[in-house]
Amino acid sequence: MVSQAAGAEGDEQPLHVASRLHAFNRFELKYLVPVEQAAEIRDELGERMDRDLNSPVGGYGVWSLYYDTPQLRFYWEKIEGLKFRRKLRIRHYGDLDGVTDESPVCVEIKQRVNRVTQKRRITLPYGIARRLCDSREMVDHSPRESAFIQEVLELIVRLNLQPTAITGYQREALVGRHADTGLRVTFDRRIRGRDRDFHFGTPTPENRFTIPPHMSVMEVKVNERTPYWITDLAARRNLNLVRISKYVQSIEAFGLAPRSVFHIHEADYPPPTSTPIEQQPPHALLKAGAQ
Repeated sequence: MVSQAAGAEGDEQPLHVASRLHAFNRFELKYLVPVEQAAEIRDELGERMDRDLNSPVGGYGVWSLYYDTPQLRFYWEKIEGLKFRRKLRIRHYGDLDGVTDESPVCVEIKQRVNRVTQKRRITLPYGIARRLCDSREMVDHSPRESAFIQEVLELIVRLNLQPTAITGYQREALVGRHADTGLRVTFDRRIRGRDRDFHFGTPTPENRFTIPPHMSVMEVKVNERTPYWITDLAARRNLNLVRISKYVQSIEAFGLAPRSVFHIHEADYPPPTSTPIEQQPPHALLKAGAQ
């Protein structure tokens, strides 16, 4: 799993920084689509894109532990649409079975500056990452990693950041070819999480769906402009852009903020609907899974 943790998104053209530290800027477009339609779109995209080398058939797991203040500052910054906002997380790629202190994870600061998403992250053994983020200890690092490590510690101490929510999902990823090398499209399904048991190695954790299991989040990620044929595909399939955050969904699903709208147990499934699922707006699709 080392290669996945270090490079599951390595195609996003990292800047020239230290070997363990990666940074990149991009624009993101998100769509909420039924799982069946997402499979059709993925197959159509496959005619012009390649499967990410780190994405096997069926995809790979992505698990993130988000940190926030006791007052949920990062959550409310997202809700209020601040033009500059940040959040801190530890991310693990792959299954959680057998996670140990030696398992590679990414400590990541994700921030938004106007419409641009920026990521900076460092790959560390899980035990070292926990010492940094949970125990608030300085950990060994190279000189070129110093600024990032210091920023993480400063954020945690100054804002009193604490583990707040875990999200997990199954991701399939495609990457552009030829003139579209800066393009990446991901499909995330079975989006779930929990508001306790924050160790990745927790046995039999009680995860719940935070987005109904019949829905998938499709993200188009580009360095500059979205290719015209992606825009045409979205128009032809009546895809509507949505503002959706997996972290926000977790906060609301578990009632940690007053905007909570729904949550369903992982074992539950949505009831059938009389209207074809492809014709329902995203808001209705979300509510359908909340019943």
